[in-house]
Amino acid sequence: MAMAAYEQLSDITRLRAEISRMQRRTAEPDALPVDDALAPLLPSGGLRPGAAYALPDSPALLFALLGSASRDGAWCAFIGLPDLSFEAAEGYGVAPNRLAHIPRPGDRWRQTISAAADVFPLVAARIPRTAAPAETARLSARLRERGSALLAIGPWPGADLSFTMGEPEWRGIGSGHGALSSRVVTVAASGRISPVARRVRLLLPGPTGGVESLPSASIPTQRGHLTAVSA
Repeated sequence: MAMAAYEQLSDITRLRAEISRMQRRTAEPDALPVDDALAPLLPSGGLRPGAAYALPDSPALLFALLGSASRDGAWCAFIGLPDLSFEAAEGYGVAPNRLAHIPRPGDRWRQTISAAADVFPLVAARIPRTAAPAETARLSARLRERGSALLAIGPWPGADLSFTMGEPEWRGIGSGHGALSSRVVTVAASGRISPVARRVRLLLPGPTGGVESLPSASIPTQRGHLTAVSA
């Protein structure tokens, strides 16, 4: 496994020159765009370069947060997600031709995230439950230095924002028949850069397969807790 992780790191290094040629990062944007349905959750309206975001184990929320930036040309690295569905990611707007997948970094997950931050403006990674605060603090410093935004599935002490997702409501079945067409969920975000929780009620997925807004979806609140739901 160690050899495989080393080879994956080497692959990242080889990608660096080509990605740098295709996408210069000499001037970082104020924020990488997210879908309008999710923008109210983020104080800057998008994903900040150098920030770390803690997510529940929900591929749908992960893809929804990455889709707009990927469509606009940003490269994404997925680390420690062996069951990643490229088809599902593409349905939310993640461009498969601007995506690197490192499914099993093993014990070298810290080095892999650090190396990816040198190359990719967006890094999504599953964080081991054994991660120590000192490890995540060092990686956070690396993210700020390189201007790469991390979407962490798992523990991330001191995350700029932590997301929760709950109150699911499936739609499409009426009077005991029909087909499920969409799911309404409440997504909340709070953390170092937004102590007061922000909430939106949205479709994830919507009838088209992506994320969609609901009327009057943004509901800022200071109280309440959401139990994370998957998918």
